[in-house]
Amino acid sequence: MTQTPGVLVVMGVSGSGKTTVGALLARRLGWTFKEGDELHPAANVAKMAAGHPLTDADRAPWLEAIGAWIDARLAEGDRAVISCSALKRAYRDRLAEGRPQLRFVYIDVDQATVAERLARRKGHFFPPSLLASQYADLQPPGADEPVIAVDGRLAPAAQAQKVAADLARA
Repeated sequence: MTQTPGVLVVMGVSGSGKTTVGALLARRLGWTFKEGDELHPAANVAKMAAGHPLTDADRAPWLEAIGAWIDARLAEGDRAVISCSALKRAYRDRLAEGRPQLRFVYIDVDQATVAERLARRKGHFFPPSLLASQYADLQPPGADEPVIAVDGRLAPAAQAQKVAADLARA
């Protein structure tokens, strides 16, 4: 990494801790935070709540909305953190295209750990039954992608601290 990013996209499967880590990281850095799920069209939320995984076509308007939110932050000179599963390389490429100030934070965590978390999670539209579809779609970031990987089994504060330290060293 050669420059401090303007926007961090905290990515991983549902239940990996994106929102928690992203909010902690934004607070630690003094940056704006956005829960990316808030940008899903209502039809996507309803589809997932009914136990149906999203398709690439379903995700397209969501990724467009996330890109627009990122562009607005960058245009304002704001530094920001947004959570977004960004499971596939094509999704990350789409978000990164034309945005050299964007970096990803990948929360790498095994399916069993996430399944335990989802079983305890209350009040979220994403049902645990869809977890396998998330891992089926997941394409972990490659070495050529602008990414900081963190161990999702660590406490959220430790994950945020690692990312902040990596950014400080860049």
